[in-house]
Amino acid sequence: MCGRVALYTPPAKLARFLDAALAAGIDPEGRASWNIGPQRSLFAVTEDDHSRTLDRYRWGLLPSWAKDPSISNKLFNARGETVAEKPSFRSAFAKHPCVIPVDGFYEWDHRDGKGRQPHFFTRRDGTPLLLAGLVEQWRNPAEPDAPIVRTCTVITTTPSDDIEGIHDRMPVILTVATVEPWLDTNAPGSLRQALLAPAPNGTLEHYGVGSAVGNVRNDGPELIARSEPTTLF
Repeated sequence: MCGRVALYTPPAKLARFLDAALAAGIDPEGRASWNIGPQRSLFAVTEDDHSRTLDRYRWGLLPSWAKDPSISNKLFNARGETVAEKPSFRSAFAKHPCVIPVDGFYEWDHRDGKGRQPHFFTRRDGTPLLLAGLVEQWRNPAEPDAPIVRTCTVITTTPSDDIEGIHDRMPVILTVATVEPWLDTNAPGSLRQALLAPAPNGTLEHYGVGSAVGNVRNDGPELIARSEPTTLF
């Protein structure tokens, strides 16, 4: 389950990489973070009338019909196998796909004897990871004049060999070539859902990092420094 990411590439560079324009108010240089968890902000690229925009969204989907905003605490991931059917995600899958660019993500090693060592995953070729996601807009139904809240979720799938048994899920990783069909809501849902598969083996590399990343109050490039693996013995 993808629940912690690093994002330190400037928004302007991410936008160029995805052929997108920056939304109004987005600082082109941005603010780097090596420890982003749910309910924090991520960037996402959406497409409208063949025009792409990179904007900021809160991580944890809040469906437009939701009455209780706390539901978003549980919706920071969506399973690719059921995303087109689950009430929390099916409308966003049909109408509001997005691409969430990050520099890497963390998973904790649950294999026997590994002592829950956190690992940092990146693309082997050094380019940003392009995660398949969904976005929604929500307004408090009890307050008609309340501001719109923009939220997002990351879609996950079964793991490739690159995960090496560290976790039983991985984020859906798109390529520059598959971004266009994923964002095309006019394409049949079955074709878009076929993109929600594990990335080819060899896409990712990973290494162990220190335990400080487990606390979201910690931040800085030292969090992605290599650390010797821990063991229980």
